[in-house]
Amino acid sequence: MKLYVATHNAHKIREIGEILAGWEIVPDDPEGVEENAPDFIGNALIKVRVIAARHRGDWCMADDSGLEVKALDGAPGVRSARYAGEPSNTPNNNALLLKNLVGVSDRTANFTCAIALVAPDGTEHTVEGKCFGHIAETPSGAAGFGYDPLFVPDGHAKSFADLTAEEKNAISHRGRALAEVRQLLGTDK
Repeated sequence: MKLYVATHNAHKIREIGEILAGWEIVPDDPEGVEENAPDFIGNALIKVRVIAARHRGDWCMADDSGLEVKALDGAPGVRSARYAGEPSNTPNNNALLLKNLVGVSDRTANFTCAIALVAPDGTEHTVEGKCFGHIAETPSGAAGFGYDPLFVPDGHAKSFADLTAEEKNAISHRGRALAEVRQLLGTDK
């Protein structure tokens, strides 16, 4: 079965495909859509409604996710991808995050992933997953994307970027949210 996903991010498509095995994941970029909601769920709904209008009668999904750092009052939050400004630039985002945490001892953080689904009958569903951890002093690892080299999940000594895809997907914010999506899609294994 097809699942249309509102993204152009190849890393997200890969992760979603790994977690929702058995579904044909079809990216549909909601280009030009302004993500201006104050929270992750609102932004996910904005994106999924755009692609659901193009794919009536099919499952459609969008996620909005980001990093929330306690010492920065939840920043970068919904601005995670554009934390260092437009256009989105991962090295600059990571550098700014580290700069803003210089001298900060409480580096507690969490990743949040909000997913909005539109069912073939038009019914909307939302789910949210979180992964708690802290921000490392220096980046580590070559896997993953975004803030993964800086985020060390609770119970682990390695960053998301040091974990295998299977290890990360088992504990990540996106993995947790997609576990709920599997149930909504009727494919929970």
